Parts: sequence; C-alpha cells; structure tokens
Amino acid sequence: MVKFPSDFLWGGALAANQVEGAYAEDGKGLSVADVMTAGAHGVPRQITEGVQSDMYYPNHTAIDFYHQYPSDCELFAELGLKALRISIAWSRIFPNADDPEPNEAGLRYYDQLFDTLIARGMEPIVTLSHFEMPYALYQKYGGFRNREAINLFVRYAETVMTRYRGKVRYWMTFNEINNQFGGDDLLAWADSAIQFEADEDREEVIYQTSLYELIASARVVTLGHAIDPANQIGCMIAYSAVYPASSEPLDVLAAAQFMDRSYFYSDIHVRGKIPAATESIWQEKNYNFDLTKEDLTILATGTVDFIGFSYYMSKTVAAVKSEQDPNQLKGIKVVSNPHLVANDWGWEIDAVGLRVILKTLTDRYQLPLFIVENGLGAYDQLTEENEIHDSYRVDYLKQHIIEMSKAINEDGASVIGYTPWGIIDIVSFWTGEMEKRYGLIYVNRDNQGQGDLSRIKKASFTWYQKVIETNGREL
Repeated sequence: MVKFPSDFLWGGALAANQVEGAYAEDGKGLSVADVMTAGAHGVPRQITEGVQSDMYYPNHTAIDFYHQYPSDCELFAELGLKALRISIAWSRIFPNADDPEPNEAGLRYYDQLFDTLIARGMEPIVTLSHFEMPYALYQKYGGFRNREAINLFVRYAETVMTRYRGKVRYWMTFNEINNQFGGDDLLAWADSAIQFEADEDREEVIYQTSLYELIASARVVTLGHAIDPANQIGCMIAYSAVYPASSEPLDVLAAAQFMDRSYFYSDIHVRGKIPAATESIWQEKNYNFDLTKEDLTILATGTVDFIGFSYYMSKTVAAVKSEQDPNQLKGIKVVSNPHLVANDWGWEIDAVGLRVILKTLTDRYQLPLFIVENGLGAYDQLTEENEIHDSYRVDYLKQHIIEMSKAINEDGASVIGYTPWGIIDIVSFWTGEMEKRYGLIYVNRDNQGQGDLSRIKKASFTWYQKVIETNGREL
C-alpha cells in the first residue's frame, strides 16, 4: 500500500537562473549562468568572457518567471503544491559579490515571491547557491579558488536568512555540490565559479574549492541556527544508485569506490569529518590543501539537519584492471545496464534505484531526507487542440513515488517531502534547451528563444493534482 506521512511536503522544484530571466533588471549583476550559451543534445554549452552580442544566452529571458511569478504561483496553488523549492540569485542581492550594501530591489523581489507562496499555502524551500554565483566572484577573486569567497558567501547567507526570518525555514547551501568532482568544465563553473588552467591537476583544484565551499556551508549552518533556531538547514547532493556490472569482486569494489566521490561531500556535511578514503587519496597523491585546525572545528560543528538530494538515474560501473596485475583495480568506467531503458538524453530510468539510495542514506546517516529533484526530461508534443498527453512522465513519476513509499514504510526512511524537478518547463542546465521538458506545465518557448511564453497544463498536471489531494493514495 502506498502511504505517506500526513505532513508530507508534496511540491515542485525550480532554480532562479533557469526560470527568472530579467538578467539585468533591478540592479541584478551578471551570474555565471548569464555567460553560458545555448547548446543542444551532444553540443556543449560555451562559457564566454562576459556577454557577447553574437551569442544566444537562454537564461537571460528563461521563462520570465521574474515578471510572471504571480500567475505561475496561482497555477502551482491550483496544482495543490505544499512546497516550492526555489533558489535566490546571489547576484540579485550582491551584484558584484563584494558590494558594501545589498541590493534592496533584489531583496524586495524575494520578499514578494515568498509572501505569494505562503499566502497560497506553499512552503518555500530555498537553495542559497544553485548554479548562479555572481560573475564578479570569478572576475575579481577566481571563484572558490579564493578563501575570501567563504566570507562573501557567509555574508550573503546572513543577509537573506536575516531578511526572510519567519518566512523561510528550509534552506540548502550549495546545489549538487558533488557534481563538480569529475572536473567537468561546466559543472566546475556553475558550482564554484572557476575555470581550469591547462597544466593543473583538476582533481586537486576541485578538492580545494570544495573544501572552501564545505567550510562556507558549515559556517552558514551554524549562523542560520543562531539567526532562527527554527531553521532547518541541509546540504544538496546529486545521487545515483551505483551498481557493479557483474558479481566479479573488482566490479563490486569499483561500485563502492565510485560512491566515495559523493560520500566525500555528504560525510563532511553530515558527520563533520573528512572520510578516511579521501585522506588516503590525498596522501597517495601528495596533495597539500589550505585547511586549518579552525576549519576542521567549523566543519565538525556546522553539520546539517537534513540531506536534500536529486535522483534521476542509476549508473552501472565496471573495473578497469591493471595490465601488470589483473587482480588490481586501475580505474572505473561507466557502462550501460541491459536491464534498463534510457531517455532521449541517455539517462537510464530506474525507479528502484531511488529506493536503493533512500535505504543507503538512511542506514549511513540516520537523518531526515528530502527528495528535492526527480523528473523526466522529454520531448513533448503539443496537439492541434493545445494539449500534451505525457503519459510517459506520469509513469516515471508514479514508479518513483511507489518506490519512495516502500522506502518509508518498509525500510524506515524518514522523508520530509518530494519536489519533482522543473514543475514548469524551464531552461535545461546541461544543454540550455527549452525542448528538454520536465514540467507539468508547458511553456511556449523553443530552443531558439521563439514563442510567446504562454502556459498550458499537461495531462501530468491533473494526475499530480490528484496525487497531492489524496496524499499519494491515488496514483
């Protein structure tokens, strides 16, 4: 039987840079998202030096939520959302990262947005940094390469947590902080406002920038509790269930080590300590980081109240064996899983994997969990009657909700809520596309920026409305 707690937060999730638009209005400064061009499936987005006149930047207009949020919030209320996960654009509050005073127009905008949500019965779930750091943080400081970025982030967090005391009680610090681990240019840019030099060790750079962010997060947790003891402050990790490609011991070891990349972040967020496996890597590679005794104390005391996470897919990995000794693990490669099908962008769909992650996190951390992203990106077809029959999205969400219920009722997982990603169509982070659609509400906008931005409820809208109304009993 599908069953959820009576206070379960059914909601939806968005990010400021992917919905707001109005990128240069009301005193807002450029963010790292504002210099990311449009891409496509198989065509990477470019990061430009400032805004170039001959480039298309889809985040500049996005879906114009900045101006249309009142009517969009009416749609969310009609849907029955109990919560909306949204982020604050740091560059709306401190346009140049180090401004002597915050931008009042930016603060006032989020006052109005949060008031609108609360008046319609929706709990704001706020991410402080969701791929939208000020571009000036990169220009002036080199992003989170620079220890001073810690102080700038803490000052920004103190400003908004003080301003919205009593309006916002659920906070998360850095969105999908672990995704930068592999050294991907786009993720390192979005997560840490850094770019790599040609001859540097990318892994070493990511570890150092991540340590600075983790210290900043821990300071904000402690500060946020002091500002308002009612605040619940969490991390936000991107999790995939990771399976070994076979029962061969080296494949099993490869899967365990692959998960260590995420556990580096969540162990520090939750336990306040650097994992032993990570310390061994640092010793083996002779890494020497700027990490003081005071930093270690900050990490130990600024642990989170809950774990927010995204889940979209599982991954299957195989061992790359050493040529000298085939019994030794040399590396890890991701392989396809013959038991799963993939979406149009190659992400393998695996609802059971969500239960695996919920059980794994429950056993490892014993903290409340919050599924703050989950959804299906797909090409939606608008019929002649202006309808979207997205049964594939309903099926995806339904299967994940069923597995979430099993984790709660059979595995003992404590889950605060569920906010599917892109509750309304938004600009895709990975490709900058509009036509990679996640929403239950269609937005008339294409990949070239054409369309009147009108909103249309999809079939999945009516389905999710009933799910919320019955607290998950009717799927």
